[in-house]
Amino acid sequence: MSVRCETWGVRFMVEACVSRDVVEGILAYSRHMHPKEAILVLRGKVDFKKGRIDILELVIPPRATQAVGFSAFPLQPLPLDMSVVGVAHSHPSGIQEPSVADLNNFYGGVMAICSYPYEDAGDISIYDGKGRKIPFRVRERQE
Repeated sequence: MSVRCETWGVRFMVEACVSRDVVEGILAYSRHMHPKEAILVLRGKVDFKKGRIDILELVIPPRATQAVGFSAFPLQPLPLDMSVVGVAHSHPSGIQEPSVADLNNFYGGVMAICSYPYEDAGDISIYDGKGRKIPFRVRERQE
């Protein structure tokens, strides 16, 4: 399943593939920061020909501010990193949709939102810059 998406100024079909380690990392960090909002940078690869975003790693952004009802980080301390595909943050309220503030501060190609109670991949949704949900699948660990 895929949806039409405009990201990085290009129209393409999108599906997201998220590694199991990233899913577990987002959930664990969100639980750890609760009731504050957690914020993380997503790293991975974009395959424009296949219309797929592979989310492979998490990075805690430098100088991040994480508070009740709010999280952010300044862009200046981030190195130039072409593997950054977006941002993940938590919604301790349990609401899984992006807020207007989320969309106005969108960074990268995708935004993952992890909502309370942070139990499994069902508590995570991925969106494009216009707030449209992008279907994703979890890639199990390579043995």
